[in-house]
Order: sequence, then C-alpha cells, then structure tokens
Amino acid sequence: MTVLEQLTPTIGARVSGIDLNDVRTRADGAPLRAALAEHKVLVFDGQDLTPTAHRDFAAALGETTRAHPVVPGLDAEHPEIYVLDAGDGGKAPVWHTDVTFMTHPPLGSVLRAVALPPTGGDTCWTDLEAAYRSLSPFVQELADKLTALHDGRKDFEEYLRDRLGGEGNTWEGERIRSLEPVEHPVVRVHPETGRHSLFVNPGFTTQLLGVTEVESRALLDVFFAAIGRPEFTVRHRWSPGDVVVWDNRSTAHYAVDDYGDQHRVMHRITLRGDKPVGV
Repeated sequence: MTVLEQLTPTIGARVSGIDLNDVRTRADGAPLRAALAEHKVLVFDGQDLTPTAHRDFAAALGETTRAHPVVPGLDAEHPEIYVLDAGDGGKAPVWHTDVTFMTHPPLGSVLRAVALPPTGGDTCWTDLEAAYRSLSPFVQELADKLTALHDGRKDFEEYLRDRLGGEGNTWEGERIRSLEPVEHPVVRVHPETGRHSLFVNPGFTTQLLGVTEVESRALLDVFFAAIGRPEFTVRHRWSPGDVVVWDNRSTAHYAVDDYGDQHRVMHRITLRGDKPVGV
C-alpha cells in the first residue's frame, strides 16, 4: 500500500510502498501528480530504475521535454535525460528554479541519484508559496504587479557557443541558437491549485521591470531573502537509487556543494510546462 509521510509543515512528502517501475501510464501517475501539486516535493527512497525506466516513470507524470534547451541528453536513446556530473559543471549551489530563462519553464523535474559521494551532496527545496505568504500585504500587492527578467546566458551561453557551435536542442518546437532573456510575472498563479508563489530565483532572475536599477536590486534582495528562509525548506540526503520529483511552478532548489572533487552524478528529466500566468 502506498503511504505518504509529510516531511515538513509546508513542503515535501516521502512516498513509500511503491515501485516506480510499475508506474507506466498517466492513470498510474495521476495520484502522484495530485500529491505533487499538494506537497510540491515527493521523495521515493531506494528505487531501482534504469535510464529507460526513469524516462517511462517521468512520462507517466506528464509530457517529457528534451534534456535541456542547450545541453545534449544522455545518449541517442535517452535524449530526455540531463546528466548532472559534478566533474563537468553539474553543480548548482544557488537557489534556482529549473529553466526559467525559457518562455515555458518545465512543469516539474524528476531527479535520480546515479553516483554519490560517501557524504554530502544533499539537495534542498524551498516553498515559493510560503515565501510569498511571508511578505507583508503591502509588499505582496507590489509584487503582484511586477514583472522580472530571467536570463540563462551566464550559465549556458558559453557552452552553446563554444561546445555546440551555436546549435542547441529543440525546445518549444524551435532550435535554440541564442538565449535571450524572457519576462515572467514575479508572482505566479499555480494552474492547478490557484495558489500564488514568488516566482523569482537568484539563479536566473536578473532584473525587475518598470522600476529603477536600485529599486530592482533592493526588491530582489527582499524576495530572495524570503525564498531562502530555512523554515520554508526541506532537505534530502541522497542514497543510491533515490528519486525525487518536484513541482517547478512552486519551488526552487539548491544543490549543496560540500563534497569537493568527489564523484557525483545525477540524472534529471523535466516535464513540459506552460507559460507562467500572474495575478
């Protein structure tokens, strides 16, 4: 019998009594999709998935995307799998929400532990809905009206230009040849729950529009401080085979870089999302 154990008051649940190899259809995945919208992060301990089974499980939750707008997938048979190898730039020690530098960021992500250091390498997630609720009503009202720029060039433009010769993957039906900043509402309305989240992140959000540069920096500092509050977070210590699924519309995450040059490899699949809608 499948059991959900809530991990914190606002975010995260551990799901036990389930073999993800048996989750193959959208009907199989529907209860987990509902739980994902409610808990935002779902942890499945000690699974035994191959890359193909990983892909099949992700497809039961929603339509999968290519691995990344820029970075190629694992191999020709698994173009959906994004390899996060700590020895090849696969570290992300900053709060971020996946791929918000595209017009349609992913709905969610499905991350699987492949190779782990003896200790360290945890991942933290933060509840962007709780972060929004923590703002004063006056600041909430201001945030509701703001739009932000999200920019992936700092992290991926050099890779696109120098390693791929300016030819990235197909994303949203188009071949990626450049990474122009995109605009998203600062406050996003979740398309399934209707709840509001603070949809900015230090990884990719660079500027608020319609305010001065000084005001933009100050307001982003306020928003980023709310996102980073420990009481809104859940932390997972990885073990071999673990799988974690998160809702990219209401969370940000942080890959803790405390393991030096030790080997750590994770495989991630993202689910196709929609264009964020504001208040």
